[in-house]
Amino acid sequence: MSRTRATLIGFSAVLMWSLLALFTIGSAPVPPLMLNAICFAIGGLIGLAWTARSGLGVLRGIDWKVYAFGTAGLFGYHLLYFTAFRLSPTAETGLIAYLWPLFIVLFSGLLPGERLRPLHVIGALIAFAGAALIVLARGGEAGGSALGLLLAFGCALTWAGYSVLSRRLGAVPTESVTVFCLATAALSLLAHLALEQTVWPSGAMGWAAVLALGIGPVGAAFFTWDIGMKRGDIQLLGVASYAAPLLSTLALILAGIAQPTWTIALAAILIAGGAALAARASAGRD
Repeated sequence: MSRTRATLIGFSAVLMWSLLALFTIGSAPVPPLMLNAICFAIGGLIGLAWTARSGLGVLRGIDWKVYAFGTAGLFGYHLLYFTAFRLSPTAETGLIAYLWPLFIVLFSGLLPGERLRPLHVIGALIAFAGAALIVLARGGEAGGSALGLLLAFGCALTWAGYSVLSRRLGAVPTESVTVFCLATAALSLLAHLALEQTVWPSGAMGWAAVLALGIGPVGAAFFTWDIGMKRGDIQLLGVASYAAPLLSTLALILAGIAQPTWTIALAAILIAGGAALAARASAGRD
């Protein structure tokens, strides 16, 4: 597979993730751990069908530490993400959660052959200014919403760490993501049974949202992203990923969930602009 093709495949994940916030909100009132279990089970079944083409034996040759790493990344990120949107189902939460592209660029500077440059720092400050604008605009919101924003920030850090470290596991076949998904589904189910009350999706639209999550943003997207991170241009994918918060916000506005305010628009511009500067620095064009 060529580097260009792998990059394009990786970008397809960004397109799918731009619908993650919309489908997550549409899946209410399913509790987050239960939603994790259902969606990752669907994604894992998709992975099994794909892996079966070349034989499931490929999964036995992968170190258990790789499986532990991948499961921790997927389970941790989505637990934080779904919970954040349950507490604060808004466009602002989505924008903060989508700081992960900036963090990917910053963390990639720690990889062999990369170094942190001045534009990395400038880009980070501009993007954080956008996040601060979102938080300050919420003013007198209740504590629950503030906690949702904090969890969204944590999920951004989690996903960036998982993505960059995946680059160091380039020799591990993408089929391993199948086990990541199935293990995450099992952990989510156990945690759900221990901590949550079972609440099924509400009506046909709720079930459609859950199914859409499992097929796309919480399914196929992980496999295409893994290919992009391991074989594609990680810097170019970092730049392309900054379209996700804008597309996500647009989807929420078109669905009538969010209002097209100037605050959201300005915050989106700051986050995307700061991330673009960081990506430029990582590419060595400063």
